[in-house]
Amino acid sequence: MNLIEIIITGIGLAMDAFTVSVSKGISNKNLSKKNGIKISLYFGIFQMMMPLLGYFISSSFNTHLEKLDHWIVFFILTGIGFMMMIEKEEEENNKVDRKTMIPLAIATSIDAFAIGVTFSFLKVSLLKAVIIIGIITFLLSYIGFILGNKLGKRKKSKTIGGLLIIGIGLKILIEHLM
Repeated sequence: MNLIEIIITGIGLAMDAFTVSVSKGISNKNLSKKNGIKISLYFGIFQMMMPLLGYFISSSFNTHLEKLDHWIVFFILTGIGFMMMIEKEEEENNKVDRKTMIPLAIATSIDAFAIGVTFSFLKVSLLKAVIIIGIITFLLSYIGFILGNKLGKRKKSKTIGGLLIIGIGLKILIEHLM
């Protein structure tokens, strides 16, 4: 995976966090930089941790699956992309405390865990990838929080994120089949 593909993957993964951040920005009457940074840190850190977890859990058995790795990556990424596009919207919540944010951060980073699984099959600089994914998620979450009062079409960002993830999966499949 090259740098551009990692960046596109990071953008695709960050769309859930962006969407929730927009929601937080809409529902948070106290639109402060502190709240935006706090939300963005939760999402960015979890988006960095989950690929690592997926990578290390799956790397112990990936040598047995090398002949099928491109198909596994394609189906995982396609599934993630479609799930991002069709999942139901979350109920609005203006809390930014630990009890609220940790479950949201986990929920928005489950797909990052699956990406970590795919990273174990691909030639990817893991540290570089998770840092880029974390930074992108932090930035997009912060932007989403700030723009939350102005943006009302949350479904559109999930669709774009889903299509980006599916596109990366399709590209990997085509490369391996050619």
